[in-house]
Order: sequence, then structure tokens, then C-alpha cells
Amino acid sequence: MSAADENDDEFTENTLVQAIENQLESGEPAFAQAVLNKLTLVGHEREESVQMMAMVLANEVDRMLREDRPFDAERYERLLRALPTLPDDNN
Repeated sequence: MSAADENDDEFTENTLVQAIENQLESGEPAFAQAVLNKLTLVGHEREESVQMMAMVLANEVDRMLREDRPFDAERYERLLRALPTLPDDNN
């Protein structure tokens, strides 16, 4: 992997983490805070929990782009609530 690819990956990860932080700060969607609370209650550190949530967001955005469809908030909520089980290509 080139340095440019690594920088792109880091930028993408930081952007997704910031999107999750924005959701938590704004309280929208409300289920984001509920998921964070659940994950921390079962022993995950906050940073790890936010990163898992960002991975779910990345999965939904990727699927949205591949399928040329709008963001599916119901799928996003379902996948978030399934954490700490991460989505795969079949979800």
C-alpha cells in the first residue's frame, strides 16, 4: 500500500469517526447513543465502540454506493444494534 493510500484510509477513518461523534453530539439518530451505551455497558471502551460504529457507517455507505441507492437508515440502525457483531457483505 502506498503512502497516499494509507493517508486516504486514515482520512476516511477519521471522517467516519467524526460523523459518529457528530451523531452522538446532536442526538440524531437517537439510537446511536443507545448503541454506544450498550457497548460500553458490556465492557467496550468508548473509542473502540465509536470505531465499531464507524465501521457500520462505512458498510452502509459502501453498500449505498455499490447499489446506487439512498442511505438506508433502517439497515443502519439494525447493523448498529447488532454490534459488537460487525456487518459482512451478506447483511
